[in-house]
Amino acid sequence: MLLVAAFAGSVGVATGTNPADPSKVIKMSFEAADDGFDMIRTANFYSGSVSEVIYETLLTYDYLARPAKLVPETAEVMPEISEDGKTYTFHIKKGIYFSPDRAFKGVRRELTAEDYIYTFKRVLDPQSRSVHASFLAGKIVGLDDLAAQAQKSGHFSYDAPVAGLQAPDRYTLRITLNSKDYNFLNIMAYVAFGAVAQEVITTYGAQSGQHPVGTGPYMLQTYVPRSKIILVANPEYRGFTWDFKTSTDAIDKQIIKDMQGKRMPQVGRVEINIIEEEQSRWLAFQGKQIDFDKMPQLAAPSVLDGDKLKPEYVGQRIQLQRIVDASTSFTIMNYRDPIIGGNSLDKIALRRAIVMAYDNKREVDLLNNGQATKLEMFIPPGVVGYNPNYRSSVAYDPVLANKLLDYFGYKHGADGYRSMPDGKPLLLKLAREQVTSSQEISELWKLGLDQIGIRSEFVVNNFADNVKAAVQCKLMLWNVGWTATYPEGQNFMQLLYGANIGQNNLGCYDSPVYNALYDKAVTLPLGPERNTIYLQMNRQIEADSALVLRTTRIRSWLARPWVKGFKKHPILHSEWPYIDVDKH
Repeated sequence: MLLVAAFAGSVGVATGTNPADPSKVIKMSFEAADDGFDMIRTANFYSGSVSEVIYETLLTYDYLARPAKLVPETAEVMPEISEDGKTYTFHIKKGIYFSPDRAFKGVRRELTAEDYIYTFKRVLDPQSRSVHASFLAGKIVGLDDLAAQAQKSGHFSYDAPVAGLQAPDRYTLRITLNSKDYNFLNIMAYVAFGAVAQEVITTYGAQSGQHPVGTGPYMLQTYVPRSKIILVANPEYRGFTWDFKTSTDAIDKQIIKDMQGKRMPQVGRVEINIIEEEQSRWLAFQGKQIDFDKMPQLAAPSVLDGDKLKPEYVGQRIQLQRIVDASTSFTIMNYRDPIIGGNSLDKIALRRAIVMAYDNKREVDLLNNGQATKLEMFIPPGVVGYNPNYRSSVAYDPVLANKLLDYFGYKHGADGYRSMPDGKPLLLKLAREQVTSSQEISELWKLGLDQIGIRSEFVVNNFADNVKAAVQCKLMLWNVGWTATYPEGQNFMQLLYGANIGQNNLGCYDSPVYNALYDKAVTLPLGPERNTIYLQMNRQIEADSALVLRTTRIRSWLARPWVKGFKKHPILHSEWPYIDVDKH
C-alpha cells in the first residue's frame, strides 16, 4: 500500500536547512508538569509531548489520516517484513543529523542504525529501570539474555552483539523478534524509542532528562522544571514539505488549502508555561496569551451551545474541534497494599464496595460539565478492541456496597466509620494534586466513601512525584489517566499485566487469570478473536475489582484564527511541526 510519508517531499541534507521562522511563535500551556525528557525514565504525558519533537522514531503517524495510519519518519519507506513476520528491515534516511551539542565535540553527528540499537538496548538495561521495558521485554532475539547477564553482573555490555538487533551497514537496521508481534510497528512509532546518541547519555548521565538531544525539528533552549519550557528550531533539521491529502472532511479541506506545499516546520519557537489551574489557563487563553488549548470543562456552559461555539466566540473567529479522547481515566487501587490489596474474598469485597461508591455520572454531569462519557470498559472509544455494546457488571450502588461490607465484617464504630474485620482502623489514603480539578474529584470520592462508612484521607503532592511513587507501588489509591500511545487495545490492557509492575502497571495488579488471557491475546492477529479475549480480560478486572473505571473526556480544542493547519491527532500530541502562524 502506498503511504503518504509524514515528512514527505524533497529532503535536503545540507546543514541549516530548517525552514522555521524565529519570529513565528506558538504560546501554550501544560496543565501539569513534565518529568524531564529522558523517555526511558518517564511515561509522563507532558514529557512525551515535548520529546515527540526532539527525538525521532523510525515510524510516525500521518497528520490527517483518521483512523491513525503509520508512515515513515527516519525510515526511508515502511520496513521490509519477512514471510514469517518476525524480521523487520528498516532503511534509514541518509543525512539526518542530531542537533548541535557539546557532547559531539564540535563535530556534526549523523543518525545511524547503531543509534537505534543503542536506544533499544538502553530500555532493557537493568540500570535504566525503564518504565517502558515492557514494550520490548521478551520480544527481540537475544536482548533479554543480555539484560539477564547484566542483572547478574551489574554491568550492561552495550558493545555486545544481539542476534535480533543488527546493522548490516550504516543505514540499515534489522530487527528479529522471538515471535510474531502484531503491534510491533506501532511500538516503533512510540516516542520512547526515538533515537538517542550514546555520547549524549555518557556526557550528561543522570541529567540526560534535562539535556535532551535528538534529530527532530526542535531542541530545548530553556527549561525551568515545573514552570517553563522553551523550544527553538533545530538548525540541523532537514525540513519537509507539507503534503497530506488523506482526509476529506471540512476541517481538513481548509487545512489543506492553508498548508499545502509549505516547507515545514514554519513555527520557530514554542513557549510552554505550566499552568495547573483551569481558571488561570482559561483566562490566559481569553487574554490571547495562549494560541491554542483544550477548553476547560468549567467554561463549557459559557462557550458552547451544544457542540457548537456561541456567537461571541464565533465572532472572534476561534476555531473549534471536538473529539472524544482515546484515553481512559481511572483510580488505581494498590494490589500490594496491606489494607486494600490481595485476593482474599474480604479484600475483593472491600475493593468492590469502593468501586460501587464512586458516582461516575456525577463526575460527568457536575465536574465535567457534560464534557465526558462514562466508561464501561478499559479500552476507550477510538481504539481497536473497544466494544460500544459492552456494559460493566459493576455499577454505582452505595446501598449494595454497604450490604457487602456488612457481610464481610467491616463493622461500624461509634463515629459511623467502619473498621477492618480484625478490628483495626480502616483508613483509605488517596493521592491527589493541588489543582482544583483534583480537589473536586477528591470531594466526590469523600462523598461516596462517607456513604459507605469508610474514612478517607487525601495526600497532596505534584503529578510527577505521584507518578514516581505509583511506579514503586507506594500509593494506595490515585486518580490517573492513560492516553493511547498506539491505537490498539493491548496498549491499555498491558497497564494491568503482572509483568509490568514497576513500569506502567501503577496499581500493581497481578492476576494469574488476567495474565494468561493477556499472553493469549498478544499471540492472536488483530481482529475479532483477539477482541473477544479483551472482553474476557475486562470481566476479570471487574471480578477482582482491580481499579475504579471512570470516564473518557470529550475535548473541545480552541485555536486562535492566526493558527493555521491545526488538527488534534489521536496519538501524536505535538502539532507544532505541522502548523503555521499568521503574523498578528
